[in-house]
Amino acid sequence: MTKTVLIVDDEATQLRLIGTVTERDGYHTRYADGGQEAIEILSGPDASDVDLVILDLSMPKVSGLDVLKRVRPDRPSLPIIVLTAHSSISNVVDSMRAGATDFLVKPASAERIRTAIKNAIDAQELTGELQPLTEKFDADLNFSELVGSSEAMADALSIARKAASSNIPVLIEGESGVGKELFAKAIQSASARSHKPFVTVNCGAIPANLVESLLFGHEKGSFTGASERHVGKFVEANQGTIFLDEIGELPLDAQVKLLRVLQEGEVEPVGSRKTIDVDIRLVSATNRDLAKQVERGEFREDLYYRLNVFPLRIPPLRSRRSDIPALVTHFINHIAKTESIPAKSIDAAAMELLQSYDWPGNVRQLQNAIFRAVVLSDHDTLSILDFPQVQMQAGGHVFSGSSDGQFWSSPAAPVSRTSQKHADLFDKDGHIRSLSAVEADVIRLALERYKGRMTEVARRLGIGRSTLYRKVAELGLDDEGDDESDPDIVEISSQSTGKSTHSNGLSDGIE
Repeated sequence: MTKTVLIVDDEATQLRLIGTVTERDGYHTRYADGGQEAIEILSGPDASDVDLVILDLSMPKVSGLDVLKRVRPDRPSLPIIVLTAHSSISNVVDSMRAGATDFLVKPASAERIRTAIKNAIDAQELTGELQPLTEKFDADLNFSELVGSSEAMADALSIARKAASSNIPVLIEGESGVGKELFAKAIQSASARSHKPFVTVNCGAIPANLVESLLFGHEKGSFTGASERHVGKFVEANQGTIFLDEIGELPLDAQVKLLRVLQEGEVEPVGSRKTIDVDIRLVSATNRDLAKQVERGEFREDLYYRLNVFPLRIPPLRSRRSDIPALVTHFINHIAKTESIPAKSIDAAAMELLQSYDWPGNVRQLQNAIFRAVVLSDHDTLSILDFPQVQMQAGGHVFSGSSDGQFWSSPAAPVSRTSQKHADLFDKDGHIRSLSAVEADVIRLALERYKGRMTEVARRLGIGRSTLYRKVAELGLDDEGDDESDPDIVEISSQSTGKSTHSNGLSDGIE
C-alpha cells in the first residue's frame, strides 16, 4: 500500500523540491504551507491517512515545534522528520524532546531525505503504533485492571468508583494519554448499565459541518451527500453510556443541541420534524481547562455546569512516578502475550531512566516506548540502550548507563578525552559544546561499549558502516587506538582500507 508523506514548509521552493523526491520514490505526497494547516490535517478526519511528516522547524506564527507539541500526544508513533537550516545542539535537543523521529539540516540531499524516510517508515512498520489500551479491552474493563497504587491514583479511583454508583454526568479531566477512556469504561462496567452499549465519540476529530449529523443523526436527503438515514451516536447509545472525548472541541452550535439532549432527554435528527427519546448516561472528557474556555466565551457556561456535576481529574504520569514500575511490568507482559514473544525483564538503570522522565504523552507514550523496546531488543533484559528517544528527551542530558548508579552527566562536569561513561552536552563552564565534539564522544563511547565491532557500532548509531569509517577518520578517532593509556580503545584503520582490526586479530569485514 502506498505510503502518504505530508510535507510542511512555508517556502514553496522547499515544498516543491522535497515533494519531487518523495513523488519520484512512489510516495503519495500531501502539502501544508504552514504549521496551522499541518495541525488541521493531522487532527482532521483524514489524519490517519498520513504515514510520515517532513516538518520545517522555522515557520512564522505556528512553528514546527508548535506542531510537534500539538500533534505528538495524539500520534505518539507517527514518524516526524524535522528540517531546519540551523544545526545547533539546542535545535536537536528541542526537536527530539518534542518527539521528532529524525533531524535533517538544509540543504538536505535527495539521498539523505530518502534514507531518513525509509528508516523512519521501516522502524514504524516494525514496531507498529500500539493502539491506546482502551482498544485492547472490551466494555467489561473493571477498576481492578487499572494499574497503579500511588496516592494520586488511589484518590482518582476512589472518586471514579463513587461516580459509577450513580447515574449523573461525569466530567473526566486530564492531559492527553492519561487514560481517560479507560476510566470511562471502568465506570460503565461498575454501573447499572454495565451490559448496555458503550459508545465513544472523539469530538476533536469530527469536521464541524458533520457534528450534528454524527451525534444526533440525519434523515435521507437532508443535505448534500445524505444518501441514507443515519441514527446518530446518541441513539446508538440508548440505554447505555455515551463517552464524549475532548468535549472542549465541540462547536458552540452543537453545544446548544447537546444541552437540549441533557435537559429534555431527546434528540432531533437533522432534517427531521420528530424527536427521538433517548436514555443515556453521559461521561465526557477533556484535556483543556473548560472553566477558562467558559470565561473566554468558547464554551457555554450552562452546558459546563451540566457536565461538571461529578468532576474527576486523572493525574499525569509524572505525578505518580511510583506507578511506573508496575505499568512497565504490565505492558511488557501484555505485549509479550499479544505479540506471542517471550516476556523480558528490565534492568535497574533503565527503570530509573523511565521513572525520571516526565512523560508528556503520559501512559500512552510509556506504553509505546515499552512496545518499541520489547519488539526491537535482541536481549532478554531491557537496558537504557533500548530507550534512545527517552534518553535524548530526558531533560537535555544523556544517560550514561554506568554501573555505579551515576546516570546523569553534570552540566558543569569536565569531559575526559577517553574512557568516559557519558556524552556531555555542556563544557566545564556550563556552555553547550559543539556538535562535532558531542558526536565524537558518542562515537567513542559506542566504540568502547561494543569493543570496536564496527558493524554493531554502526547499527546502534543508526548509520552505515562506510559513514562510520569516514566519521572515525574525520574525527581523528583512528589515532586514539595507539594511545597506550587507553588499552580498551581498539585500533581502527583508515577509511580507505574498509576494515578495522580488533584486539582478537579478526577483521571487521567478516563479522
